Amino acid sequence: MSKSTESDQTKGDVHSGIIDKKISRRDLLRMAGVGGAGLLLGAAGVGGLFSAQERGAAQPASKAAKADADQIVSFYGKHQAGITTPAQDFIVFAAFDLTATSLDEVRKLFQAWTKAAAAMASGEMLGNTNDNLNLPPSDTGEAEGLSPSRTTVTFGVGPSFFDGRYGLAGKRPAALPDLPAFGGDELREEWSGGDIGVQVNANDMQIAFHAVRNLARIARGKAILRWTQEGFQRTSAADPAGATPRNLMGFRDGTGNPDVTDDAEMKKVVWAAASDGASWMDQGSYMVVRRIRMRIEVWDRSTLGDQEASFGRHRNSGAPIGSAHEMDKLDLDKKDEKGEPVIPMNAHVRLAHGDGSVKILRRSFSYSSGMDNKTGQLDAGLLFICFNRDSRKQFIPMQQKLGQSDLLNEYIVHTGSAVFACFPGVSEGGYIGETLF
Repeated sequence: MSKSTESDQTKGDVHSGIIDKKISRRDLLRMAGVGGAGLLLGAAGVGGLFSAQERGAAQPASKAAKADADQIVSFYGKHQAGITTPAQDFIVFAAFDLTATSLDEVRKLFQAWTKAAAAMASGEMLGNTNDNLNLPPSDTGEAEGLSPSRTTVTFGVGPSFFDGRYGLAGKRPAALPDLPAFGGDELREEWSGGDIGVQVNANDMQIAFHAVRNLARIARGKAILRWTQEGFQRTSAADPAGATPRNLMGFRDGTGNPDVTDDAEMKKVVWAAASDGASWMDQGSYMVVRRIRMRIEVWDRSTLGDQEASFGRHRNSGAPIGSAHEMDKLDLDKKDEKGEPVIPMNAHVRLAHGDGSVKILRRSFSYSSGMDNKTGQLDAGLLFICFNRDSRKQFIPMQQKLGQSDLLNEYIVHTGSAVFACFPGVSEGGYIGETLF
């Protein structure tokens, strides 16, 4: 065999993943023809030796990951999973900024993300190079052998996505406005905005982190992380009854949510329609994300009476003040023996409810990011997430009322904010965002 033929044969073996002899990293780079520049590994480094199809292919899941079908929430469907899906125990939210220079690159990113998200939702490992000692694994590995844990991955694009870089400025939905300033806002850049928002939920934090980590890895060269926030609620093991979870103030969070099993209600409250003006958003939804820090230390020194008056609900039962059960109808006209409203006029529940005609679907999680070194206090609170059909008519007017006079404003401050248009679902063989791209 000639020298050139031998070199060509070795290169072919690299691409097919069947090198028998052990080679060094330098040999691998030399045979691939990347030279010294190949030391700057990225999307075009060692990963560039393999086709996109090979990198995106999923390996069969281990027996442990296949064990329970009820641990799998399908990525594919009419709507994206993670919106009306019953809330899992954990969240890792990630906002990305695009660095791609063309719409075609963005399209390829979403195609790759779709394959990866579908695989991870099924408990499968990513790629087919996880057993080659001479190559970086295509999956980071920390979720190998674990249950899918009802993983969902929900994608959306923010207002900045439509700034003209990709020729899509004319397709920005009117229902995706920049949020106005609200009372109680002390927004910080490091917790706000993003071209793309990705909500990952799972019943295991390691699995949720694994998903975001691998999506960020796949995005290398096309998008970079802008900010992330992890969150949690009580686990299903801790509360087998599945009661409404409590936030870090000790009160139930999400009692007044609309019924996600009521299709007519979901069409009214959550799902966008082609008739709304952006046909590509038909069966999608608009997501609002707010990072709300709680002044835990001040709250913990407040009397139970003040706490209940601030929420307008009893802490123990979750019932409206003056009622016995959590799901009792909210009676805003009820008066005490002195003729005063039982539920204070500026109580959170009264302002959020209004006349009952404006609703949103809450899907919030508590967060704790350790200690604020500037104040010596806990940086903890609520990662508020909601979905609605049109934020201009639902979230914005609701939050304007809350920001002006909510009794809870003494104990909370909004430090982060972002909005995203979450695409409609996709059928197997398609990709997220194809209705737009």
